[in-house]
Amino acid sequence: MNENVFAASRTEPSTPRTSDESVRRRRRPRVALTAVALTTAILTALPAAVPASAVAAPAPPAGAAVGRPVAAPDWSTAVVDSTTARYTPSTIGGWSYPVGLYLYGQYLTYKRTHDPRYLTYIKSYVDRFVKSDGSIDQSFDSLDSMQAGRLLVVLHHETGQDRYRKAAKKIRDRLNTYPRTSDGGFWHADTSSRAHQLWADGVYMVNPFLVEYGKEFGDRAYTDDEAARQLAVYGSHLQVANGLLKHAYDESRTVSWADPQTGLAPEHWCRAVGWYSMAIVNVLDAIPANQTRRAQLLGILGRLAAGLEKYQDPASGRWFQVMDKGDRADNWTETSCSSMFTYALSRGAQQGYLDPHFATVARRGYEGVLAKLSVGADGRTNLADITVGTNVGDYAYYIARTRATNDFHGLGAFLIMNEQLRGD
Repeated sequence: MNENVFAASRTEPSTPRTSDESVRRRRRPRVALTAVALTTAILTALPAAVPASAVAAPAPPAGAAVGRPVAAPDWSTAVVDSTTARYTPSTIGGWSYPVGLYLYGQYLTYKRTHDPRYLTYIKSYVDRFVKSDGSIDQSFDSLDSMQAGRLLVVLHHETGQDRYRKAAKKIRDRLNTYPRTSDGGFWHADTSSRAHQLWADGVYMVNPFLVEYGKEFGDRAYTDDEAARQLAVYGSHLQVANGLLKHAYDESRTVSWADPQTGLAPEHWCRAVGWYSMAIVNVLDAIPANQTRRAQLLGILGRLAAGLEKYQDPASGRWFQVMDKGDRADNWTETSCSSMFTYALSRGAQQGYLDPHFATVARRGYEGVLAKLSVGADGRTNLADITVGTNVGDYAYYIARTRATNDFHGLGAFLIMNEQLRGD
């Protein structure tokens, strides 16, 4: 996907290249060792590049009761602490969906830990863009530009400040005039190069925001129906017989990558399918049981889950960059989509949207992702093999994409996944 419509090249940068910066930390009170404290102790003592999956819980202190469980490392706080040490709210990047995804994962970690530093960091980032009167200098002419709007809803919920409602409403109002396909699907972007196109990525950029906006601001009659409609329209075009989704669809069938008969892109790019898988679970969680499109969405998710199980790499538990061509020597398993699928399958099984055995599929995925997380000599985490932002292309194009470390796509997806599975 070109998951970034802001760069002139239409290919997003990976994680911003800035030198590591230390972040002033608040002094924590002295307390008994918690999971967070144990993680810190483990991380600082580890040699370079130790895989997360290889880290065992520490031995219990002398005199501890035999059989008492010892907390495992808290990899969410480890990743957040490492990332916020590398970047301040001013240097983490501009208004963009990769940063928005990462910070939403940080918010989930905040909700569990209640560490005030995590929420303060998010607020400091958002306040770079939202003025005190609620104005925000964004035109919202692409779905990508709307994803960080989730942070606006979060901050209104946490602070009650009306500025965030006003800024979020600008996205909601933009959808009233946003261009659509003939059957109502939002174009990927309101530009000539993206006209008439549905990219699987786009459903995550707008629909989780929509259902959360509706709940926070009493607009659910519109937002729940619209979010369900978008997922149904996208699914009807993009999902094929093997259960997976093609990366994109062009209603006009004029763009170079579109099949002249179907309008579909040639490949199943893993992160595009990952975005859809997370979005459909988020929306099913939000819409009422009697929503008219619920059964259709459950059918799409069920077929998708079967495809994910079929194409999961049996050796690693992860999924391939081009999902259905794992037998090719140059294909490789990608970390961000593997986190996304792991989250969606686990949540789907937990909520009863999927057969319970998909929890086992998710557990294999979780172990596979943890194998890509290591701890450097500086005590900070590193998450490897994350594809940078990507346009629609052919097999060779996807395979040649840069495999980055600590790219925000992967960090955000990891946190969302980890907060779902860490307690299993």
